Amino acid sequence: MTEETAEREPAAGPGAVVALREVGVRRYTTDQVILDGVDWTVRPGEHWALLGANGAGKTTLLRLLGALMHPTTGSVEVLGSRLGRVDVRELRARIGHVTSAQRVPQDLDAHTVVLTGHTGTVQPLWRMYDEAVRQRAHELLAELEIKELADRPYGVCSGGQRARILIARALMADPALLLLDEPFNALDLPSREDLVEAMHRLAEGRPRLATVTVTHHLEELSPAVSHALLLREGRILTRGPVEETLTGTWLTACFGRPIAVNRHEGRWWAYSGRQGS
Repeated sequence: MTEETAEREPAAGPGAVVALREVGVRRYTTDQVILDGVDWTVRPGEHWALLGANGAGKTTLLRLLGALMHPTTGSVEVLGSRLGRVDVRELRARIGHVTSAQRVPQDLDAHTVVLTGHTGTVQPLWRMYDEAVRQRAHELLAELEIKELADRPYGVCSGGQRARILIARALMADPALLLLDEPFNALDLPSREDLVEAMHRLAEGRPRLATVTVTHHLEELSPAVSHALLLREGRILTRGPVEETLTGTWLTACFGRPIAVNRHEGRWWAYSGRQGS
C-alpha cells in the first residue's frame, strides 16, 4: 500500500478502535510539521507495529491515540469518541498505555503497582480497591506469568519483569486499545523473549484487543503482530498487513539505507548491508 493508495482506505465504520482522517500536527512555536495527512484505521483484534526513524513522528502519533494531545488539523476518533468532543480524562481511562518512562514508586510491590491501574494513579488509593479488584490484579499477574512477583518491590525487578508488570497494570481497566511505547527498551535477550511470548499469549487470549507497538527492531515483534505502519518525516510511507509492509523494499525506503528482511516461524529480523555491496 503506497501513500497514494492510502488515500483510498475504506471508511472506518462504527466498530473501529481508531480512525484518523487527514491528521496533521504542527509545532506552534516553530511551525514545524510533525505529522502531515495521516489516514489510519485500527480495528478490533489488529496488532500494529509502528516503525520509523527517530523524528519520524511515532511518539506524536501514539500521543494522539492515547488522547494525550489534539491534532492541529483533521480528526482523531478513539474508541468511538472524537478528540475535541469528549472528556479526554474519561477516554484515557479506557486506553491502556505502557511506557518505560512510567512513573512508578520503586518500593511498591508488583501487586500494588497493578492495583494502581484501577485508579490510574501513581500512588495506591487503598479505599478504592475491594476484594474483587485485588483478585483481578492477581489474575493479571498470573496471565502475564509473573504471579510470583506479587510481593516483590518493583525497584528490584528486572527490566523484562517491569515491562510485564506495567502491561498487567494497563489491563486493569480492561481496555479495547493497548499502546506500547518501546516496551523492549534496554531489555537483554532473555527478557526480550519473555516479553515477546507474553505479548503473543495476550493476543491469543484477548481476540478483541487491539494493540499498537512502537519499536525500532523487527526482532521485538511477536508472531501476533498483523499489521505495520511505516512513518517517514511525518507522513505515512506504507501501512497494511505485515506480509506487504515489512519488506526490504519498504524498510529501505523508510530508513534510507539498504535493509534486508527475513521471517522464520512468525518472527522477523532485519539487517543492513553496506551501500553498493
